[in-house]
Amino acid sequence: MIKWAEKQPVSFLLEVKAEMERVVWPSRKEIIKLTLVVLGVSVAVGFFLGGMDFFLAKLTEFFLKR
Repeated sequence: MIKWAEKQPVSFLLEVKAEMERVVWPSRKEIIKLTLVVLGVSVAVGFFLGGMDFFLAKLTEFFLKR
């Protein structure tokens, strides 16, 4: 049996609260910076995949019309 499943729900929630107090949360500046990085990488990957899709579609069209 799973050890944590045997505990009382109140005890479990108290442990969760204690654990959450030990978490080192990022600053607002870090959150904004990392969000912008994620958005930038997502846009770059989107353009790359869109470009590859366009290129491969044109290549397939070229060979099928031949």
